[in-house]
Amino acid sequence: MGYGEKPTGKALVLIVDDVEINRIILGEIIKNMGCDFVLAKSGEEALLKVRERLPMLVLTDISMPGIDGYELCRILKGSEETRDIPIIFISAFDETQNIVQGFSIGGEDYITKPFIPEEVEARVGVHLRLYEMARQLRGMNRRLQISVNEQLLQMEQEKKNFLYALADAAAQNTSYNKKDMERLQKNCRTLAQGMQFSPLFEEKISDTYIDTIELAAPLCDIGNIGIPGEILSKEGDLTKEEAAVARNHTNIGAKLLKDLHGSSDYNDFIRISMDIAHYHHENWDGSGYPEGLKGEEIPLAAQIVHVMSRFCALTGREKQSAGEALAIMRQEAGKSFDPDIFEICCRISRQLL
Repeated sequence: MGYGEKPTGKALVLIVDDVEINRIILGEIIKNMGCDFVLAKSGEEALLKVRERLPMLVLTDISMPGIDGYELCRILKGSEETRDIPIIFISAFDETQNIVQGFSIGGEDYITKPFIPEEVEARVGVHLRLYEMARQLRGMNRRLQISVNEQLLQMEQEKKNFLYALADAAAQNTSYNKKDMERLQKNCRTLAQGMQFSPLFEEKISDTYIDTIELAAPLCDIGNIGIPGEILSKEGDLTKEEAAVARNHTNIGAKLLKDLHGSSDYNDFIRISMDIAHYHHENWDGSGYPEGLKGEEIPLAAQIVHVMSRFCALTGREKQSAGEALAIMRQEAGKSFDPDIFEICCRISRQLL
């Protein structure tokens, strides 16, 4: 059976729960948001509903007879027609392992019972906006493929401007500002230039690569656009559950950028930006996230941004001198980042801002 058309007009939300009262409560909340909704009491029924009409978002219980919420997520994310639909898990369980498991199979968010209407509205609203932005970006990408060269160049710049605008919006609830991101840009360029003169990296880093990483570096945390503001702006340590949500910004950012990936030269910028957004929190020893990559498995652009992000954070928010920052980072070399890149960073440190 084929899948129905994507909805036009009001956003359509599919609510899946084997408990009727939960479906009714969530339906009322979604209705009050001005959205349409469809109810399903099982994973099996949900799949039938999806084939009738594609929703823009799925709210699904985890624990259900037959196809549970996790399996429903795997099925939807495994299909080209439905993999882009955001999925929010709803459950009475709030154990960290449940939350992490949901993210690991492609879920976008997690809401615990009993429902707080304001929380449901906020989380659903964020992911509906992200879905619509991604849809618009995919549409832009399709139009880009049939453009003539002059139109292509203009649209490429428009997309970059759009991405930078998203990155600025993502930074509004953090301690970073535009000057911080400009500093990160320039320092990433300086480090890449230093690496270009090293026999270890000279074959990997071209002049074009240096230009591209300078443009791409500010998009490292673009995924924060999908993280609740109260988590991004929280003072003090995050709970395990909050940390799991915050770490998902790497997946959100990579997905946003992936929607722009096509076949023009412009996509070197998108590919490198996607690597940076997805992997800039990976550690050289494999202890980072989201994939636990280690060593040279980590894309080089993400490694460069990781090193410079740490330097900028230490000399910026933490008000360390350059020498103090490098002393701290020396203890982390070989664990957090490539010791060879760190040594080059030390050699060119007087050129860093």
